[in-house]
Amino acid sequence: MKLRKSFALAISNILSNKTRSLLTMLGIVIGIMAVISLISLMNGVTSEVTDMFDEMGTTSITVSIQNRGTSRMVTAKDIYRVADENRELISGVTPTVTVNATLRTKTDSDSVTTRVTGVSEVYAKMTKTEVEQGAFFQYIDVDRLQNVCVIGTYIQDYFFGRTPALGESIKINGVSYKIVGILEEKADSAKGSSDEVVYIPYTTATRMNGNTTIPSFTVYAHTEETVDLAVEAIKMRLNQVLGDSDFYNVTSMKEIRDSFNTITGMMTTALVFIAGISLLVGGIGIMNIMLVTVTERTKEIGIRKALGTKRRDIMAQFVIEAATLSGIGGIIGIFAGMGLSRIVGIVAGINATPTTASMLLSFGVSAAIGIGFGYLPAKRASGLNPIDALRYE
Repeated sequence: MKLRKSFALAISNILSNKTRSLLTMLGIVIGIMAVISLISLMNGVTSEVTDMFDEMGTTSITVSIQNRGTSRMVTAKDIYRVADENRELISGVTPTVTVNATLRTKTDSDSVTTRVTGVSEVYAKMTKTEVEQGAFFQYIDVDRLQNVCVIGTYIQDYFFGRTPALGESIKINGVSYKIVGILEEKADSAKGSSDEVVYIPYTTATRMNGNTTIPSFTVYAHTEETVDLAVEAIKMRLNQVLGDSDFYNVTSMKEIRDSFNTITGMMTTALVFIAGISLLVGGIGIMNIMLVTVTERTKEIGIRKALGTKRRDIMAQFVIEAATLSGIGGIIGIFAGMGLSRIVGIVAGINATPTTASMLLSFGVSAAIGIGFGYLPAKRASGLNPIDALRYE
C-alpha cells in the first residue's frame, strides 16, 4: 500500500472518531505545549541575563582583597604592575573605592545621602559609560588627587533642576568638588537607579576614607579569550604578595555568565524532563486507543489478509495511523505552546519566542512517540490469523 493512501486512510479513521481522537491527542498536546513554553521562557530568561552580563562587560575581572597586615598589603601599584607586564592580556585597570557620603550644594539648603565611587580615568571607556555633558576626569586628576566629580542625571535634577550643572560645585562630606561631567540618562533619573551615581578619582576617595587600603579592583582583559590567562596572571601576583589564596578572590564576569548558563541549562533539562512525563502518558493513551482500534477492526484486518494484503502493509497502516494521531497532537501543542509562551513572556517582560529548532524537535518527538507506542498494536494487528479474524464478531 502506498504511503499517501495509508496516510489518507489514517486521517479518515481519525475523523470518524473525532471526540475519541481529540481526547487521545490531549496528552501529547499538553506535553508538547509544556515543553515549548518552558524552553521558550528559559531561553528568554537566559537571553535577558546574558545581555545584562554583556552590558557589564564579559571581559571584566573583579579582584577583592583582604589584606593580611602592613607587611603583606596589596596596593594599586601591584595590580598596575600586573597589567604592565601582561599588556597583551589586559587593557585596563580601575581600583574601586566606595564612600558613603552626604551631598550638598553651596547653599546647604538640601542634601542627599548616597554612595560615591572612586575609580580610575579608564572606567568610562572600559565600561562604555557615556558622558552626555563635559568629560570623564583624566589621569592628571587621579594623580594629583583633584576634587572633581562626574554625576548621574538624578543628582543633576535633584540639586540643579534644568540649570546646567557642568562646571558647578557640589559638596561631598563638606568638601567642594567641581562637576566636570554629567552622564547619559539610563533609568529616567529615578532615585536608587543607575542615574543616582557620583564618580570621583579613586585616590581622592581613598583620602576621603582615611585609609590607604583599596579593597577592590576591576581589571579588563582585551577579549573573552584572554580573560582566563589574565585571571591566572593576577592570581600569581597576589599569591606572591599575600602568600595565601584565602585572602583574595578573583572572579571574571565571563565565569559568572558561564556558570549561570550552565545552571539554567540544567534547570531547563529538569523542567523539560518533568513536562515530558505528560508525553509518556500521552503515548500510553495512544497505545491504548490503538489496541482498542485493532480490536474494533479485527474483521476488517481478516478480510484484508484474506485478499492477500501483506503483513508488513497492515503493520505499516497502524503505525502510520498512530504517528499521524500523535503528529497532529504535536502540531496543536506547538501552536498552543507558542501562544502560551508569548503571553507569559509579555506578562513577565521577556522575549519568550520559541526557536525553530525547539518546534522541529517537539514535532519529531511527538511523531516518534506515535511510532514507538503504535508499534505494539500494529504488531498485534499484523499477527492476527485471517480465519480467526473473519470469525470475530
